[in-house]
Amino acid sequence: MISNSASDITVASKLEALLNLQRIDSQLDEIRRVRGDLPEEVRDLEDEIAGYEVRVAKFDEEVAALNEQIKQRKQAAKDAEALIRRYEDQQQNVRNNREYEAIGKEMELQKLEIQISEKKIREAQYQIDQKNQEISGTKQRLDERRKDLINKQSELQVIVGESEADEQKLMTERESAAQPVEERLLSAYTRIRGNARNGLAVVMVKRDACGGCFNTVPPQRQADIIAHKKIIVCEHCGRILADVEARA
Repeated sequence: MISNSASDITVASKLEALLNLQRIDSQLDEIRRVRGDLPEEVRDLEDEIAGYEVRVAKFDEEVAALNEQIKQRKQAAKDAEALIRRYEDQQQNVRNNREYEAIGKEMELQKLEIQISEKKIREAQYQIDQKNQEISGTKQRLDERRKDLINKQSELQVIVGESEADEQKLMTERESAAQPVEERLLSAYTRIRGNARNGLAVVMVKRDACGGCFNTVPPQRQADIIAHKKIIVCEHCGRILADVEARA
């Protein structure tokens, strides 16, 4: 129970202000309900697209690094070939077998360097081919998601456009409606609304039941609500019970 020691008129005025605020918020809820999950779907698509874009950029960086490795390995192979040719020339002018064998070993090392470079080039090229396939698939999914986003944004724009003026008007009304409500009570109202599935924080008692959870409200409690001596909440759901609706 939210206790209040103010006068009957003050309590009644506060409840009336809360009911007015609830009426406006319920209208805003209905406008936003029409939009369904579209706003969330748009945000999800935007996040998914951003993720794909980051992935493509990362793949591009990896491909660039692999191409640089290939370039370096090709240069290393060329350098090794140049050394082999130089060693071949030197072998023609050696003075003994020892020098000949030493140069031969150097030539073998350079030939091994060429083989290693060629192997590394093939490995890098294979990785590039794999990443290019991933890039192609990711870009295809990215294009599809971009088209989906455009469609969803257009759909949302139409729905928002149809209700934008009403929503802005209600938002202005809400600002005015919230001003008379004291901060403590407004905070409680906001908390209750956040916990309520249907967004109802302030309800009437209708046919002896809470207008929010439909649990029975005892006669004595209904009398206390009608008296407006204090702000009373539902014992079952915690919603504020503003008044008792008169039976026809």
